[in-house]
Amino acid sequence: MMKRYLILEDGTVFEGTAFGGDDASVGEIVFNTSMTGYQEILSDPSYCGQIVTMTYPLIGNYGINSDDFESIEPAVKGMVVREIAEFPSNFRNKSTVDELFKTKNIPGISGIDTRKLTRLIRSKGAIKGVLTAAGEEVLIDEVVKTLQDTVLPSDQVAQVSTGRPYPSPGRGKRVILIDYGMKHGILRELNNRDCDVIVVPYNTSATEILAWGPDGVMLSNGPGDPKDVEECVEVVRELLGQVPIFGICLGHQLFARACGADTFKLKFGHRGGNHPVRDLVTGKIEITSQNHGYAVDEDTLQGTRLKVTHSALNDGTNEGLTHLDYPAFTVQYHPESSPGPEDSNYLFDRFIDVMNATRKEQQHA
Repeated sequence: MMKRYLILEDGTVFEGTAFGGDDASVGEIVFNTSMTGYQEILSDPSYCGQIVTMTYPLIGNYGINSDDFESIEPAVKGMVVREIAEFPSNFRNKSTVDELFKTKNIPGISGIDTRKLTRLIRSKGAIKGVLTAAGEEVLIDEVVKTLQDTVLPSDQVAQVSTGRPYPSPGRGKRVILIDYGMKHGILRELNNRDCDVIVVPYNTSATEILAWGPDGVMLSNGPGDPKDVEECVEVVRELLGQVPIFGICLGHQLFARACGADTFKLKFGHRGGNHPVRDLVTGKIEITSQNHGYAVDEDTLQGTRLKVTHSALNDGTNEGLTHLDYPAFTVQYHPESSPGPEDSNYLFDRFIDVMNATRKEQQHA
C-alpha cells in the first residue's frame, strides 16, 4: 500500500492510498452521486480529461465484468473514492477496479474525505487537480504552481471519437450515429430496435452522412465544451431539415448551437443517476442519468424555433428541446440509462416513430 496525494490548484491537499496505475495524472476534478454503476462511469468517454470523485463511500464491491463497459478504452484520468473494495462479490465479477486500473494505467486514490472534496467542488466549482505518482514524495508548492499554469486540453472529442466509420447491422431504420464520444449503451438501444446503424467519426461531413441515405441521425454524448467543436455545429446545421435528428448530452448542446442558441459552463455540472427532470409536455417527472458540465442557455432561445420540452428540477436548467419546424428533438440527459434508471428509455421509441412518420410524409409528398 503506497501513499498518493490529490493536490488541487487552490492548494488543497488530500493524502490517501494509491490504487491502480502508478503514474501521475492531471485533470478536472468532478463528482458523481451514483450509488452503483461505477464501471459504466469509468468507461464513459464523456469523462475524458476528468478525475472523477465518487460520493458513494464504497466503490468496487461488485467488481468489474465483461458486459458493462461503455467504451473499449476508458478515457477517465483518475478516480477518487472513500474506500475501494479489495474482495468484490458478484456472479459476473471478472476482476477488481484496482486490477483494471493497473491494466489501463489509470491512477486512483482511496482513503480520503470525499464529502469534504465534494463540498469544496460545490463551493468553488470544478477545479484542476493532480493525482501524484504512487509512493512519490512531492513539493506541494511546486505542484500547485505547475497545476495553476497548466492548460487542460480542449480536443477531448477528437481523442475519444472513432477514427473511421463502421456498421452495426440491422434490418430496420438506417441510423447514422455521429460519435462525439459515444456510450455503447446508445448503440445497444438502437440495435434492440433493429436499427441498421453506421457509426461515423465526429468530423464526418453532412454530405457524406446524407449519401448513406439515412432514415435518421443520432447525435451522441461526448466530453468537453461544445464551443470547442464548432465544425460539428455546422454539420448539424446542414443536416437540420434534411433528416430526423435525435441528440443526447453533447449532441443536445451542439443541436442548440446549430439552431442559434448559446451554451455555458455549469459551476460543478450534473453527474449521477438520480437527477429529476420534468417533461413539460406531459408534466411527468423522470429520474435520469446525467453527466455534463455545460448547459443550453434558455435566455438565448428566442428566435431559434426551438421549444423547451424538459427542465431540471434541481436548478431549472434546460434538459430538452424540440424543433418547431423540423423532425428533430434532443435531451441533455442519458435515456440509454448506463448507468441509471430506465424512466427515459421511451425516447428511443419516439425516435423510431419520428422516422416512420417522416418516411410516410415523404412517400405521400
